[in-house]
Amino acid sequence: MDWDKLRIFHAVADAGSLTHAGDVLHLSQSAVSRQVRALEESLNATLFHRHARGLILTEQGELLFDATRAMAKRLDAAAARIRDSEEEVFGQLRVTTTIGLGTLWLAPRLPKLYEQYPDLNIELMLEERVLDLPMREADVAIRMKEPSQADLIRKKLMAVRMQLFASKEYLELNGHPAAIEDIGEHRLVCQNTNSPQVGASSNLVGHLMTYDVKSTLMVNNYFGVLQAVANHLGIGVLPNYLSQDFPNLVRVLPDVQSVEVPVYLAYPEELRHSKRISAFRDFVQEEIIAYRKQMKDQSVS
Repeated sequence: MDWDKLRIFHAVADAGSLTHAGDVLHLSQSAVSRQVRALEESLNATLFHRHARGLILTEQGELLFDATRAMAKRLDAAAARIRDSEEEVFGQLRVTTTIGLGTLWLAPRLPKLYEQYPDLNIELMLEERVLDLPMREADVAIRMKEPSQADLIRKKLMAVRMQLFASKEYLELNGHPAAIEDIGEHRLVCQNTNSPQVGASSNLVGHLMTYDVKSTLMVNNYFGVLQAVANHLGIGVLPNYLSQDFPNLVRVLPDVQSVEVPVYLAYPEELRHSKRISAFRDFVQEEIIAYRKQMKDQSVS
């Protein structure tokens, strides 16, 4: 197959439009159309259904798009390795993690990383779905469980627990629950047990709900839970790493908490020598060490 025609096909399939693909490729719509038709003729297959609102891939087109998408990701990986042969840390780094950890722990610490490496361009991809690192959906991941793929380098960073927190103002107005049985007299703020999350969190919430909780606020991420708790709405189920950065949170019922949830950093084996990955990995490890030290100091005091 003609590599140039495949490149143009990939752009059209990705954009869903000859015009948009032409804008990306800096080619006219007629030139893009000719290349696509020539590719279809060489394959003796129709790759697109043509509609007034755009183009839709045929079954054969989907097969070819899967192949060109994999090729594009491999080429991106090769380009990244070539760039990483330079001494300086620069360029794009795609980091994926959960919404809670990304918004509440990682993002507030990134200014320190940019101070060290101002030419980095980080794309922070926050979602509960586990992205496929070997297929280069992201370069590096921080996840709340050990990765299952064998061709990943992984390192355990820390373990977190889901615990109960409230604001000082809420507790002054509503009192401190003395035992878990008292939780039913308070408003519980937590993630919906049906939303994507670690099992330890949903298990703890499910257990708390057995105590006849009369009022709840269910949110689909920890950022929303934190905002509600900080504004004195109730007692929230939150990860314990928040206690360091949000000193106004008061721990409630210290004996009530989830099982430990391991946090791992992972990246593809092929990026082992990437200077961008090394810089990010070392930065996260340093922040974890500082976090652990502060948590230990807090427990002693």
